[in-house]
Amino acid sequence: MARSPRIEVPGVPLHIVQRGNNRSICFFGDIDRRLYLKCLARAAALHGCDVHAYVLMSNHAHLLVTPKSQGAASALMQDVGRRYVRIVNEVQGRTGTLWEGRFKSSLIDTERYLLTCHRYIELNPVRAGLVGRAVEYAWSSHRFYATGETNYLLTPHPQYLALGSGANDRSAAFRNLFGDPIAEDDLGRLRIAVNKGWALGSGRFCAEMGRALGRSVLPPRRGRPRKDNSPLPPNDQREMLI
Repeated sequence: MARSPRIEVPGVPLHIVQRGNNRSICFFGDIDRRLYLKCLARAAALHGCDVHAYVLMSNHAHLLVTPKSQGAASALMQDVGRRYVRIVNEVQGRTGTLWEGRFKSSLIDTERYLLTCHRYIELNPVRAGLVGRAVEYAWSSHRFYATGETNYLLTPHPQYLALGSGANDRSAAFRNLFGDPIAEDDLGRLRIAVNKGWALGSGRFCAEMGRALGRSVLPPRRGRPRKDNSPLPPNDQREMLI
């Protein structure tokens, strides 16, 4: 069966997950993590993608990326994956791929889920029990936003910039977002959407993405099929049910 095309729309953020093959280790140490970020920065500049957030775990990586042109995010991930694996294989004396097939991704509704997805990414080490607070983990974007640490890779999303009028105000407001855990419903939505390759957002957002791509970005409807093929009404504000 042919693979379905990527759901990617220029200017719309993507939550991307890249996992190690069979969930095996893909980062063998800090040198590998530095290499991956260097490859990511190079590819983002080359292919025209803004990287807003990331976290590198031992066997997978989460990214929040906005492509500037069609296919830019796919080109970014192919470039990073191939360059990183080639160098790591040379250093480790191994052969074959590190990655588990194609990367997974989900379109993110900026107004509804951008900052929630950003928090989800940076809280991965906390949920995994590696650290008590996001700021304690060195291999994520969190310190750039929460403390002002320099990071050449990152481009703040307008939703982050809207948190305050100055750098200190934005950092303080961002830190406050981490005072409460992410709701379980939102955790479930984020996980399912990225694993299934669906869009995550309001009914209006999903309808707009569907029109832009010429195909549905939602899970199949359950029950009897509709008697006609008419699209959802333009004012449909229902949340995507996942």
